[in-house]
Amino acid sequence: MAVREHHDKAHRAVRCAVITASDTRTPETDTSGRRIKELLAAHHHPVVSYQILKDDPDAITAAVQTLLMQPEVDAIIINGGTGIAPRDTTFEAIQGLLQKEISGFGELFRMLSYQEIGAAAMLTRATAGVAQGKVIISLPGSTGAVELGMTKLVLPELGHMMFLLRGERHAH
Repeated sequence: MAVREHHDKAHRAVRCAVITASDTRTPETDTSGRRIKELLAAHHHPVVSYQILKDDPDAITAAVQTLLMQPEVDAIIINGGTGIAPRDTTFEAIQGLLQKEISGFGELFRMLSYQEIGAAAMLTRATAGVAQGKVIISLPGSTGAVELGMTKLVLPELGHMMFLLRGERHAH
């Protein structure tokens, strides 16, 4: 089955949870979380949960584990905490939860980011993967990075990812 045919069969609405990992953001100042929610809504993907958490790996891990147990959540999109600063711990928080890593996500994100910001793109540890039949995506916290990752990678493939995760197999 060609990629186009996969996309035609992709789930139209993916129920998403959004987490912003930040020591400083509030609902009023969380432009990245707001942008993720706007983009998901524009593509008819409902946001069923939204929270802002401190850059604390235990808190992030606990929140993701809770969301993984909720049947109304299909995908978890996290922004923030992907850099190399001491407080950037999102990668560590979710890495152990992933049953399958989507390696190409981080690779493509860094490639696209490099085209926009240059060599500093290598400093992000943006990643994605699968845990308990749900997609987990981790993006940097800047609004520009969120816009890039969502429009170029997440939104074009989110429904397709759910199609594949639900075991809707096809003949080759």
